[in-house]
Amino acid sequence: MNTGPNRIFDEFAKLMTDAAGAAQGVRREVETAFKSQAEKMLNGMDVVQREEFDAMRDMAVKARAENKKLEARIAALEARLGVDAPPKPSAAAAKKASRAPTQK
Repeated sequence: MNTGPNRIFDEFAKLMTDAAGAAQGVRREVETAFKSQAEKMLNGMDVVQREEFDAMRDMAVKARAENKKLEARIAALEARLGVDAPPKPSAAAAKKASRAPTQK
């Protein structure tokens, strides 16, 4: 049987061990609550997942490359036929045209 200072130190060590275990439990609970709140908030913001973004970006890059190939092919065919290609609109004119109201 422990008596004196050794018993006090043993009780203190047991108390500290229990407190550390409780602190870890609280930490896990706080992490879980934070993760669930963050997930709920992100779902409400309609945020796209990284994989979906990367897939769409790759599709856009491929589409741009295909458009450039087709543009060059059309220009070559028009040159063979002797047809003048219409001038490309400037960026400002294209932006203005996209804002213009359409008539039905």
